[in-house]
Amino acid sequence: MPVPVLLVRAWPLLALAAMVSLVPEAHAQRVSARDRVKIEALEQRMTAAEKRYGDALVLVANADPKGRNEADAALEDMEDVISACVAQKGCQVSNLLTTYKRLLKNTADGQGEDADALVADGVLLEADPDHVGPLAADVPEAARAAALLNDKRHAFDSMVEYNPAVQAGIRRWLTDMRPALLTSYENYQNLRAVMWPEWEKRGLPEALLFGIMAKESNGRVHASSRAGAAGLMQFMPATGRRFGLGPDGTGFDTRFDARSAAEASASYMNERMRELNKNIELSLAAYNGGEGRAARVYRQSAGQGFWTDSVYNQFPGETKDYVPMVIAAAWIYLHPQQYGVEFPKISAQPATLRLAKSTTIYELTICLGSAGTRDGYMRVLRNLNPRYEADGWIPAGTTINATTRIAGLYNRYCVSGPRADLARTLITADLNAAIVRPSAATYTGNVAVGSVVPIAEARDSAPAVTPAAPVAVPRASAKPKAKPVRSHKVAKGDTLGGIAARYQCDLPALARANGLKAPGYALRPGQTLKLQGCDR
Repeated sequence: MPVPVLLVRAWPLLALAAMVSLVPEAHAQRVSARDRVKIEALEQRMTAAEKRYGDALVLVANADPKGRNEADAALEDMEDVISACVAQKGCQVSNLLTTYKRLLKNTADGQGEDADALVADGVLLEADPDHVGPLAADVPEAARAAALLNDKRHAFDSMVEYNPAVQAGIRRWLTDMRPALLTSYENYQNLRAVMWPEWEKRGLPEALLFGIMAKESNGRVHASSRAGAAGLMQFMPATGRRFGLGPDGTGFDTRFDARSAAEASASYMNERMRELNKNIELSLAAYNGGEGRAARVYRQSAGQGFWTDSVYNQFPGETKDYVPMVIAAAWIYLHPQQYGVEFPKISAQPATLRLAKSTTIYELTICLGSAGTRDGYMRVLRNLNPRYEADGWIPAGTTINATTRIAGLYNRYCVSGPRADLARTLITADLNAAIVRPSAATYTGNVAVGSVVPIAEARDSAPAVTPAAPVAVPRASAKPKAKPVRSHKVAKGDTLGGIAARYQCDLPALARANGLKAPGYALRPGQTLKLQGCDR
């Protein structure tokens, strides 16, 4: 009998319970009345979550499909409470984990021997990996959760300086850049399964990965800059080649591959950290402003930190902005509740999907709908499948990367049925088909030049119309003149897709005519494009 999904879902906090048994309680703290009120509120939230979880188990036992979602939500409530307790002065995490362990023990008692292999008297035991089932990706969270309990989420905090520049960056992320922050978080969660392991095994903080990605690209795999940087982590071509990124011989640039970019960026940051005495701010300055400059400044300053004026003033304005903004995004990632940020819950369990028929990412985006997301699934599909253009046809039988939610929606809505038919109609709609071109025989709007109006009819009309002599219509040339190839001068903010839409161009033909490579199609202001394959 496989281990119940609820137990696997609960594994991270079960690891916390095990760690609590190994880590001695902190010395008793004097707790103010205000702190006591906050602690009591957390305890009440845990009690409510316990009841919710118990009710969910009843639904599960009765084969009610709502039970799984309710149980997951209850477990997430408990996780939030324990995270808040870790940050709350005077809150004893072990007191709250007692509730959690009791619930898991009750679940285990109802599941038999396989569940007992995981939990005995609330203590985490070694489990058979074959029993983990479809949510195995959650298991590495156990080690991370235990580590967070051990360092109380302040490991990264102690590695950087929290100063007014970082606070100003936090202010910007929480105001005009809040949509970009939330978008970055959603994109990262959908890519986390392929990116975070590369940083984790190199001993780098996850918050730093998120901060760099948020500032560099907002989590858009196909992001590119006018300077030539590309991908999630914005590697320049030369730097990318040093770390194994670049054209792979098939026309694809691996700077756009999430796993490869994560691996290369982790190696790059570790290389800079070794050179710069493990100083994160200087390593970030090197990432943005050039490693040569950062190394020279570090040597000349006798190892002083980034915020020392003699060091700080040797970096360009872009780098002075970049360093605190990355740290600010990382800080919010670690402390969302402190700033009233509620990151969206993302269902990002990795899966693959075999296409039942040829399709495009645009068509999939339409038929999948937007259930469970703010903006639909186009960005997720683009990020997980960077080799495919959004409007390029993907053959039937191709296996693409997805999530379990996307796979379920695809089988339900995209293989056949009304929504699948509608998506195909929309994706194949031709703008030119809407233009009506009536023939001369059916056109009745006016009297044609060369027509003869009967005299009697003309006499009755006012004013009178006299017969006109027929006008000879010149014959069309057998070979019409070829249209001259036009051009377009690229302006700031232009994209190849936007230009193609404006002139009704075939995007691949336009790109080939101008030597532009997918998927970035990098343009520069002032560049002149030949408008080949265009109707306007």
